[in-house]
Amino acid sequence: MNVQVENLEKNMAKITVTVDAAELDKAITKAYNKQKNSISVPGFRKGKVPQNMVEKMYGAEIFYEDAANIIMQETYPQAYDESKLDIVSQPQIDITQLEKGKDFVYTATVALKPEVKLGKYKGVSVTKIDSKVTATEVNNTIKAELERAARTVTKTGKAAKGDTAVIDFEGFIDGVAFEGGKGENYDLELGSGSFIPGFEDQLIGHKAGEDVEVEVTFPETYQAEDLAGKPAVFKCHIHEVKGKDIPKLDDEYVADTTEFETVEEYKASVKERLENNKKAEGRRAQEDEAIAKIVEDSEMEIPDAMLDYQVENMINDFANNMAQQGLSIQQYMQFTGMTMDSFREQVRPDALARTQSSLVLEAIAKAEKIEASDADVDAKLEDMSKQYGMELDQLKTLVGDSEKESMKKDIAIEKAIELIMDNVKEAAKKKTTTKKADAEESAAEEKKPAKKTTAKKTTTKKTTKKAADAEQ
Repeated sequence: MNVQVENLEKNMAKITVTVDAAELDKAITKAYNKQKNSISVPGFRKGKVPQNMVEKMYGAEIFYEDAANIIMQETYPQAYDESKLDIVSQPQIDITQLEKGKDFVYTATVALKPEVKLGKYKGVSVTKIDSKVTATEVNNTIKAELERAARTVTKTGKAAKGDTAVIDFEGFIDGVAFEGGKGENYDLELGSGSFIPGFEDQLIGHKAGEDVEVEVTFPETYQAEDLAGKPAVFKCHIHEVKGKDIPKLDDEYVADTTEFETVEEYKASVKERLENNKKAEGRRAQEDEAIAKIVEDSEMEIPDAMLDYQVENMINDFANNMAQQGLSIQQYMQFTGMTMDSFREQVRPDALARTQSSLVLEAIAKAEKIEASDADVDAKLEDMSKQYGMELDQLKTLVGDSEKESMKKDIAIEKAIELIMDNVKEAAKKKTTTKKADAEESAAEEKKPAKKTTAKKTTTKKTTKKAADAEQ
C-alpha cells in the first residue's frame, strides 16, 4: 500500500491510497464468498457457482462495490496513521481506479485541525455576577421541590394542564396513516409544549379510557412535501391520567424528609445552596464570556468539513437523548415542524462556538506547555470510581491507553481554563435583582444551615474527535 498526501486550501488535505492489484483480487474473492449463496445459475446449486463463471456471465464489476468497501475498511485506518495528519472530519471518499488486474486507487479528502493565532488570553475582562438570593427565589425553589416530591396518583377525573396522560397515538392525512406518526404508552405532560401546538390542549378535559381525535396542521415548511401545510388527525387513546399530590410544607414534613428540624432551617439551607449554585453558574458564565472574547481576539480558519462533523455529532447526541425519552428524531421533527436542514442550521452556530472554543483552549494549553500527569489521570479516575460506585482497580482495568490519553487532553483543557480564570479582570457588577426582590429579601429572616452544601465544579470539555473509519 502506498500513501501520498496533498495539502489543499482552507486546511483541507487529500490522501491518495494505492493498493496492489493482488490485494484487489483477494478482496474480489472475499466479495464473491460473501455473495455466492445468493447467486443462482441454472445447473448449479446456490453457493456452488464458480467465481470465474459468475464473472464471465455478469462481469467482474458485480463484486467491485463490496471489494472496494472491504479494501477501504482495511486500509483507511492504516493510511490515516501513516499520513500523520491531525484529521478532524469524516473522509470524503472518491475511487479513482477500480479494475481487476490493476492497482486499486482511492482518495480521501479530509479536514485538518487549523492553526490558531492566539490573541490576548490573560487579563480578559469579564462581567461580575451578583450571587445574591432573594426570598422569592427561595420560595420558588421550595415550591418546585415540593412538586417534585409529590406522589403520582392516578386520576379518575378529567385531565388538566400539568397532568400526565399516558397515550397511544397514530397520525393520519386524508385518512391514511403516515410513517413516523405512531407511538404507544407515551407519557405526555399536558402543557409542556412537547408536541405540535394545539395537540396537548385537545387532550385536556378528557378521561382515562377515552379515545380522542386531535386535529393539527403541519407547518408549510414541513420536511415532507406531501405533508407540509396539510391538516392531520391523530387518533389517541388515553390509557391513564396521572396527577400530583403535593405535600404541605411544615415542620413535620421537614423533619421527616430532610436533615433539618424546622421550616426556617430548611429555608436557610435552600438559600445557601442557591447562593452556591449562583456562584458556580456565575463562574461558568464568566468562563464562557472569557473564552468567547479570546476566540474573538484570535485567528483561525475552520474548514467546513470540520464544522459539518461537529454538527452531525451534536445531532446524533440529541437523537440519542430523544430515544431515551421514547421519541425518534423523525417524530421530533414532525411534532416541532422542523426539517433536518433547518435543524442543522439551528445547531450550526453552537457547533461553531464549541469548535472555536476547543481550538483556542488547546492552543493556550500548548502555548503555556500545560500537560496532565499520570497522577492527574489517577485522581480523575478516583473521582469517577466514586461517582459510578465502582472499585478504583476495576475501573482502571476498563480504561485503556487511548482513553487515558484522551483524559490527559481533557485535563489539560481544564487547566487552561483555570489559567484564564486566574487572570481575569472583573468589570462592573451585573445587577440581577429588582428593588422589589431586595425589599422581600431584607424582610425575610434567614438562618444559617446546619450543613453546608458545596456546588460541584464543571468544566468545558474538548469536543474535537478523530475521524471515524472510511464511509462505506
